[in-house]
Amino acid sequence: MFWAAEAASSTAVKFDPFDAFIIVFTLILVLAVMRTISAKQKNLFAIGFSIVSLIVFLVMDFVMVKGWIG
Repeated sequence: MFWAAEAASSTAVKFDPFDAFIIVFTLILVLAVMRTISAKQKNLFAIGFSIVSLIVFLVMDFVMVKGWIG
């Protein structure tokens, strides 16, 4: 029982250094979506793939920030 209490208290730090990479990659995906949509020659596969990837990373960011808050 003491180990369970110690494990619960050891998870107080919720920020992981990998979180910064996820945020940076989300920003890169935002730029990619803007560039593919504003391009002269529209590549529908690239637009769709980048939008789906951006949605996935935005959901990951939401869950990550929700984990920081508690």
